[in-house]
Amino acid sequence: MSKTWEHFHHAARHHERAAYHYDEAAKFNQTAEHEKAAHHAYMAHGHSQHALDHETAAAKLHAVECNPSKALNSEPAVQTTSAA
Repeated sequence: MSKTWEHFHHAARHHERAAYHYDEAAKFNQTAEHEKAAHHAYMAHGHSQHALDHETAAAKLHAVECNPSKALNSEPAVQTTSAA
């Protein structure tokens, strides 16, 4: 499995975990167990952030795989003008 797909796979798993924790938070919120709801909401947020990190890494790797010449020249070229 390529590194790009590995990141997509990890992102998907984190999204699944975030969805589970959001569901649990909603259940605990309905039963007025606010500490447990807050804990699950916090966990869901963390998994969402990890998913975004993996998606960003996958996008960067994909860009490098699709256009390796631009990845090598990551800094913008400096244009010089002649004073003629």
